[in-house]
Amino acid sequence: MICRSNPTRQSNRVKLLKFLSFFAIGGTERHVVNLARELDASKFELRLACFKRWGELLEEMETLAIPISVYKINSFYNPQTVRQQLRFAGFLRQNRIQVVHTYGIYSTVFAVPAARLAHVPVVIASIRDIGELLTPFQKRVQKFACRFADSILVNAEAVRQWLIAEGYNAKKIHVIHNGIALDRFEKKDGGATIRQELGLPAHVPLVAMLSRLNRLKGGEYFLQAATALASRFPEVRFLIVGDVGCGDSTYKTALENAAIRLGLGDRVLFAGFRLDIPKILSEVSISVLPSLSEGLSNVLLESMAAGVPVIATKVGGNPEVIEDGVSGLLVPPSDSEALARAMRSLMENPELAHRYGQAGKQRVTEHFSLERMVRQTEQHYLQLLEQTNLSSALNPSRDREGADQKQPRPITEVQP
Repeated sequence: MICRSNPTRQSNRVKLLKFLSFFAIGGTERHVVNLARELDASKFELRLACFKRWGELLEEMETLAIPISVYKINSFYNPQTVRQQLRFAGFLRQNRIQVVHTYGIYSTVFAVPAARLAHVPVVIASIRDIGELLTPFQKRVQKFACRFADSILVNAEAVRQWLIAEGYNAKKIHVIHNGIALDRFEKKDGGATIRQELGLPAHVPLVAMLSRLNRLKGGEYFLQAATALASRFPEVRFLIVGDVGCGDSTYKTALENAAIRLGLGDRVLFAGFRLDIPKILSEVSISVLPSLSEGLSNVLLESMAAGVPVIATKVGGNPEVIEDGVSGLLVPPSDSEALARAMRSLMENPELAHRYGQAGKQRVTEHFSLERMVRQTEQHYLQLLEQTNLSSALNPSRDREGADQKQPRPITEVQP
């Protein structure tokens, strides 16, 4: 009987590959960059793969000198996609990759079957939202592709519960909450420069929404609540940091038009994507996340780490981060009046706002550090490899579950 040797003993480093669509600014992309930066290089030899070598975070990733391979596809309805999957499977075999970890529906549908074809020992799919932007067909295809994975990693218990309700195998689903680099959000100089750059008056209160701009982020409710607040606090300014990315640009235009229609005029600034979030947060008075759906928001964690009082909707993983009335405030989604009341309560009571800010900072420090997230992720990889090695040793002739199954059919166009 042949037994696979422990990979950590054989080469001292596990050959790990992470697959994501590209490197645009977003919670998932930032999560991958943070992991890539902090994974123990003495234990893991990391490679990356993507559909397109593009995005605002690419330069930061390239500074880490991690190899990146590209598998360019324009649509899953194209024979070229199958050729690229075969090419990817060959790459995995040639480089003896031991763990493949995918992020998002497109990466999962493309890479998980290819990893199984290449007989990669451990295959992991990450799902970091509750699928509100997916069509019913896309949900079915994602579920089918995840059957080929050894583990499904999620970033919130809310995501886990949704997947179980959708019929996923509960035993495969594991929760590792997001973590952030806390030292990036220590108070730093530069606030005055940021205000000057953005054309904002010195010392006026800033109420900010930091988010990718799409319909699930609730930007219209932020503006409606801002209207109610603006009449009571004429000095306050409102800041929207984020953009549509690869999404529908008409939504941003609709928000800009709504700001004018609501009479907010120059009280609202659309700042677009920014890479200097810590400096911006150092000047923010209140951070608002009015999402209609959420996995677990990095922006929420970053705001709390900066000591900024937060208001968020009671959806997805937000209640797993905020203790309502202790480390921030939770309001119902799609309720601009409740959002305005919460914003007004913090503006009227600076001591309460400060208390929430400090409690939020403590909560993130204790429960959502990058070090904790990285440690738990590393342990998950190693435990799965150990289980695989043990299973192979006990029954080396057994086919891996799904290894010879038919690959899932294509789902939709990939929009790079």
